[in-house]
Amino acid sequence: MKTYFPLILRIAVAVILIQTLRFKFTGNEVSIYIFTKVGLEPFGRIGIGIVELIAGILLLFKKTAWAGATITIGVIGGAIIMHLTQLGIEIKGDGGVLFYTAIITFLMALIILYLYRKDIPILGKRLNF
Repeated sequence: MKTYFPLILRIAVAVILIQTLRFKFTGNEVSIYIFTKVGLEPFGRIGIGIVELIAGILLLFKKTAWAGATITIGVIGGAIIMHLTQLGIEIKGDGGVLFYTAIITFLMALIILYLYRKDIPILGKRLNF
């Protein structure tokens, strides 16, 4: 199981990122509400969707998993900060599902980055711990 764990983790994060794109790209009511509330509608919604798509694709390949994880940490970290400062944990009665999904995705991306740290150009060889 150990050999499949990194792959399963990468696929899980990629699926989470990519499945949320339909809400961002189709102009879903909740997505528009969120991005309007933080002052990023519509360009932020589309732009962040594109960045999440790139991160999801990078996560699917072993050699670029570190880059996908790094982008994911940045984007999802921003989402978590927005939840904690402007949006709140619960959005439109979702019971906090979006927030908790962001936390889980962020933690999984941290694990992926740790597992693939040796693949990071220049720094990878120095991160032998």
